[in-house]
Amino acid sequence: MGGQTGEHRPALEVRSPVTELSDDRLGAVRLLLKRDDLIHPDFPGNKWRKLAGNLAAAAEQGAETLLTFGGAYSNHIAATAAAGWHFGFRTIGVIRGEEHLPLNPVLARATQQRGMQLTYLDRTRYRAKRDPALLAELAARFGPFYLLPEGGGNELAVHGCAELAAELVGQVPDVDVVVCPVGTGGTLAGLAGGLGPDRRAIGVSVLKGGGFLAEEVASLQRAAFGHETTNWRVVEEFHFGGYARRTPALNAFIDDFAKRHGLVLDWVYVAKMMCGLFAMVQDGRIPAGSTVVAVITGRCADAVRP
Repeated sequence: MGGQTGEHRPALEVRSPVTELSDDRLGAVRLLLKRDDLIHPDFPGNKWRKLAGNLAAAAEQGAETLLTFGGAYSNHIAATAAAGWHFGFRTIGVIRGEEHLPLNPVLARATQQRGMQLTYLDRTRYRAKRDPALLAELAARFGPFYLLPEGGGNELAVHGCAELAAELVGQVPDVDVVVCPVGTGGTLAGLAGGLGPDRRAIGVSVLKGGGFLAEEVASLQRAAFGHETTNWRVVEEFHFGGYARRTPALNAFIDDFAKRHGLVLDWVYVAKMMCGLFAMVQDGRIPAGSTVVAVITGRCADAVRP
């Protein structure tokens, strides 16, 4: 894939481990964590699942450049930059909003260590990211590119996340419910499609005003599978102020989780999902007696013990 030399090609353990979580707040619910954050340091969580098929397609098409969209703290932007560095593609990141210097750690690493070139669109123009006229303008400026949509969610990504579902069912055959965070819908679309009708998938939106996400998931399923499945839903009340926003309540949950379990949760995606999961256990939306798998889609870290 691409033109990078072999020593930079990542050795990826695609089959990620599952660990069981013991927590007295769960009552009669059995909870396991699907640790996709351990696949590779540059491709934590769901990023390799979404990227692998697209990188193969880009290489088959002879593309030299990957262009994608994302927010200033986007894990997808970081993973695309890393993919370009590892596999020999030039990368362009189209960032929502104005440039802020110095760059935050996500964008600084993408540019300074992984060679991504950034450009910015104000929020009004960014909403037109699928407009052919805007894409033509970007092609005129940067040259031909292979387009990765915001969050990496397209048919190839959905199929990659369906393979994730098959993998975790093989590891936890009695799973009833799979929970994941939702930013663009691709992971939830693939998981639900891969789980089959007898298991449920719940997506926890990390966006304020995420009511549009249900149609995004349905649209991705139609494109990938030719039909929608009925075994999923999106819950919207655990966004904690919106994308890349956090509140004292979320911070307290992260701190408490780290003390209990020795794991510092990614606050942009995973912590919101886990907080929502515990709330849904306590209010009965996840019934007692269920076996639940939470997919860790973002970078987490071991807690520092005193």
